[in-house]
Amino acid sequence: MSLDAMTSARRTGRGLAGKRSPWATLAAAMLAVALIAVTGPAAATPGSGSASGSGSRGDFYLPPTPLPAGAPGQIVRSEPFTLALSVPGAQGQVPANAVRIMYLSADTHGRPAAVTGTYLEPTLPWPGPGPRPLVAVAPGTQGQGDQCAPSKGFAELVHYSFPLDLWVSYEIVTAYALLARGMAVVMTDYHGLGTPAVHDYVNRAAEAHAVLDSIRAARALTGITRPSAIFGYSQGGGAAAAAAELHGDYAPELDLRGTYTGAPPADLRAVLASAPAVNGLVPGVLGGFAPGLLGYTLNGIVANNPELAPVVDEVTNAAGKQMMAELATTCVAEAVLRTMLRPVTWYTAGGRQPIEIIDSTPELAAIVDDQRIGRRKPVAPVLIAAGTNDDVLTYPQVRQLAVDWCGQGATVQFEPTVWLPPLFPSTAIGHLLEFLPATVAAHDWLTQRLAEVPAPSNCAALP
Repeated sequence: MSLDAMTSARRTGRGLAGKRSPWATLAAAMLAVALIAVTGPAAATPGSGSASGSGSRGDFYLPPTPLPAGAPGQIVRSEPFTLALSVPGAQGQVPANAVRIMYLSADTHGRPAAVTGTYLEPTLPWPGPGPRPLVAVAPGTQGQGDQCAPSKGFAELVHYSFPLDLWVSYEIVTAYALLARGMAVVMTDYHGLGTPAVHDYVNRAAEAHAVLDSIRAARALTGITRPSAIFGYSQGGGAAAAAAELHGDYAPELDLRGTYTGAPPADLRAVLASAPAVNGLVPGVLGGFAPGLLGYTLNGIVANNPELAPVVDEVTNAAGKQMMAELATTCVAEAVLRTMLRPVTWYTAGGRQPIEIIDSTPELAAIVDDQRIGRRKPVAPVLIAAGTNDDVLTYPQVRQLAVDWCGQGATVQFEPTVWLPPLFPSTAIGHLLEFLPATVAAHDWLTQRLAEVPAPSNCAALP
């Protein structure tokens, strides 16, 4: 199907899309995923690469050397592909026609980099008002192995390599729920996820660049300038928040109507100091389910700052070095299986907690401090969600992000989830359960912003 045909999906004016129940939309998307999985996905079809580079399945993710000159968001190559969860429809695939993209962006140092992602043009109508919008989804933690890239998950659905490498990209549900509302979706893979570079996990600048440039890339691909929004939870919440506050300086031409950031790691120092899932239920004795996130973080720090390799080598022991090497090629499920229930001090020299290492190592402290989100004012409105019993990305540091942005005069709606009890702290259940109510609230809020309804703010209620 041609790109022109793909981008000519019908538009109607049936009133505000927000009137559709967000719970019903999310449930419908999940049901569609389940039904298509049962009836069988459409067979994959090979795509064709663009003139700027080969687009075959084997080398699509290998950037050309040197990179072509161009502005951030320029398409390096693209290829249509068949979604693993789809059925044929009158306008192509249901729920969307998909294009795998590689586009120009910038790494944490501002140097040109190639980033991959997925563009999804829905074959359902947009109920309006106004033109069909575009939502840039910043995915949550996928892992650090190239096989974890969300763009691969859309086509493959389930990835498995012996013995522990089993992965399903859960962000398919996020994308399909937005597609069910008639919104176009672009989802970045982030810098280094899929491509040969190391994915610099929770790196503020690189993630913000990748998200904002994905909106530019969607515009370059389709030739359509659309009102846009950003949507992210967990690692994606951090990327969304970082993009929201860099928007005015890095990509001021974008018509960004609002950003949803759920459970963001706004203060990495605070997360490493307080997260039970990282530090364990009994620090130093009984570990949590997510000490491996420290390995992802350290791998990214070393990749971006190779001069710090001796410093990281000094603060990790033999088990820590092995953990970093193993996790560099894993998706997050395997990382959990490899590290769960071991205290994080199992991996550090002298059995020190991560916060002790940061506080006593100026070089690492400077890098961690640079990841702090909340020091720049977002131009567009922001919705922030947080669970009071989140055991991965702890509540106080998310609330502080809202306070910081409110103090700068931003339009912020802060929505805490207080009714979820502390279930099995350190297992990440408190973090995972918050995803659903936060997502439901975000759908309605984003739809209102895209309809240009004035954004609410509860900054006055935050000390």
